[in-house]
Amino acid sequence: MRPHSRKAASSHPAAPGSAQVLTALREAGVPLAPDALAERLALRGKKRGALDQLLAELEQAGEILRNRRGDLCVTEKLGFTKGRVQGHPDGFGFLIPDDGSPDLFLPQTEMREVMHGDRAAVRQAGVDRRGRPEGKIVEVLERGTTSVIGRIVVERGVTMLVSEDKRIAQDFLIPPGQSGTAKPGQVVVGEIVQHPAKHAAPIARVTEVLGDYGDPGMEIEIALRKHDLPFEFPRAVIDAGAKFSREVTAADARGREDVTGLALVTIDGETARDFDDAVYAEPQGQGWRLVVAIADVSHYVKPGDALDREAQDRGNSVYFPRRVIPMLPEVLSNELCSLKPKVDRLCMVCDMAIAGNGAVRRFRFYPAVMHSKARLTYTQVAAALTGKTVEGVQEAVAQLPHLRNLESLYRVLLQARAKRGAIDFETTETQMIFNARGKIERIVPVERNDAHKIIEECMLAANVCASAFLEERQHPTLYRVHEGPAPEKLENLREFLKGFGLGLGGGEKPKAKDFAKLLDAIRPRPDAKLLQTVMLRSLKQAVYSPENKGHFGLAYDAYAHFTSPIRRYPDLLVHRAIKAVLRMDRYQPGDWKALGEHCSMTERRADDATRDVEGWLKCYYMQDHIGASFTGSITGVTAFGAFILLDDIYAEGLIHVSELGTDYFRFDPVHHSLVGERTGQAYRLADRVKVKVVRVDLDRVRIDFTLDDGAARPARPSRPAKGRGPRR
Repeated sequence: MRPHSRKAASSHPAAPGSAQVLTALREAGVPLAPDALAERLALRGKKRGALDQLLAELEQAGEILRNRRGDLCVTEKLGFTKGRVQGHPDGFGFLIPDDGSPDLFLPQTEMREVMHGDRAAVRQAGVDRRGRPEGKIVEVLERGTTSVIGRIVVERGVTMLVSEDKRIAQDFLIPPGQSGTAKPGQVVVGEIVQHPAKHAAPIARVTEVLGDYGDPGMEIEIALRKHDLPFEFPRAVIDAGAKFSREVTAADARGREDVTGLALVTIDGETARDFDDAVYAEPQGQGWRLVVAIADVSHYVKPGDALDREAQDRGNSVYFPRRVIPMLPEVLSNELCSLKPKVDRLCMVCDMAIAGNGAVRRFRFYPAVMHSKARLTYTQVAAALTGKTVEGVQEAVAQLPHLRNLESLYRVLLQARAKRGAIDFETTETQMIFNARGKIERIVPVERNDAHKIIEECMLAANVCASAFLEERQHPTLYRVHEGPAPEKLENLREFLKGFGLGLGGGEKPKAKDFAKLLDAIRPRPDAKLLQTVMLRSLKQAVYSPENKGHFGLAYDAYAHFTSPIRRYPDLLVHRAIKAVLRMDRYQPGDWKALGEHCSMTERRADDATRDVEGWLKCYYMQDHIGASFTGSITGVTAFGAFILLDDIYAEGLIHVSELGTDYFRFDPVHHSLVGERTGQAYRLADRVKVKVVRVDLDRVRIDFTLDDGAARPARPSRPAKGRGPRR
């Protein structure tokens, strides 16, 4: 039963439920007037009033509709499809059906009365010229947007707000006197006063002026509001955080194991401020003891309190360039829950005995008090292990015997990883270096050294133990699920690989080991980057789910996130579940499935927001390079052109299909290429090209390239044989 039905039933105990109402309408076989429905259900007086409220809720949910006479119709019997509207920057859109059926294309004429994020009932009205099922809006069920962020534009005396979210194609009229102090070109937040209709533009009034478009940090302010990211803590959360002591008290430490004597250290990036994991290793017989201590956030954040509600809403911390939107207030994330050096901190420990072959022989979880011996960086640890000199390396050198133990254990775990067949894609991460005005000065690749890999393997081991601990005791949790490729993507991948004389083992259900074996085989090839990219894109995105389907990429039968409860809500849930098992209890946060879907959504939301910010910053940076030539690689191919990632700068732009040469180019989705009909000239994923920057559009966050003169043909590392067809 839907939430609104429970609400109605609780307010009016004698009222019918939604299922009863829907059954009565279905059995009638024809649309019914509200009075006729009430008579059919024998409802009078107060019960009749309760029915009206329930009908309104059913209408809002899209379960029923009223025809022109006002009679009630069951939506499903009308052949209408309910779903959420997804807008496109070019003005058209799609209805994403609730039932998972194919999307319905919504042309611009239909998108005039709806906005991205709205819920609507749609009927199919044939197919468009590309063969896609096309829909017509029957009714807007729910508005998904109440405010909009954008820039003020004045044309012929008319003030408008142009949305920064290009999926919202309509411009909003601002009535006289409703623009506040906003000046043309400034970025504002507007409250939607009137939503769009087929023959009427939407209307908004300015509620907040954020500043000028080019102000430092404005790109983040826009992304926060565009993606509806919570970024200000409510007063109740601030007050709750203020009540905590600034240090661990004797009461907090009572009943916990004391591991303050262990040489636990944290190893993070230079700019990190929230240290949620510390590690220690020592030889033990023919194997190793590995201790992974994780900040005990669950001791401070209790189920259902203000901190917990806000953390669940946020789902995770969001890391923008030069700014973090934390999941928890700084009094916890950067202080009391952060495993800072030289102070006592509460933690949850995963204490593992690891055999000489890298297998975890046994483990146990327990709450403890720890005392980090040092806050080290990846750079310092890597330098200490190799004998290099960098700033601050002395502190790492002081811990060198313990770091050597961690390094030796890492080598063992690495061998176990290879034997297991985990997939290890080679990717390049970048870092933006900013000037005093907050804009990019340069973009540099981030070196992933052995210190990064040491911590990664330690965290993987603890996460696997967490999932095993809960699975063995049949306690529900959120697993980190990464399924193998969908059948259609697997078929396309195999077809693509045939063109290179390659094959993927494993038949219809390949395992990670099959992917890893192929990756090892292609690494020496000059076209390895192309092949790896296509293999990576064949895999599904990892999600959170209470249903354990394993982690394909890591080649684990079960995997859960335990190691970052400061910045990920699923990890906090896992901690609570482990603690419940330790005290012979069960943790029941509610609907595990809904929690998994919510946490997966907040993760995607954060990724989308950070991608927007990085894209805008790179666009701003590239304004100074219009007319310049660069070399780069094709990172994406579509029917309308090819996306190019520039070497050294790591900015991405588009060569439109019309700029590829004097030919008509056909898009081949299986081989990820654009092929000239007359010349046979092909532009393929990972091809090397030389391009010139011709346009930078900050409004659309887009960089346009053209092929540089004399570079009409892409440089290809190798040619396939003739006749033969990341967030763990």
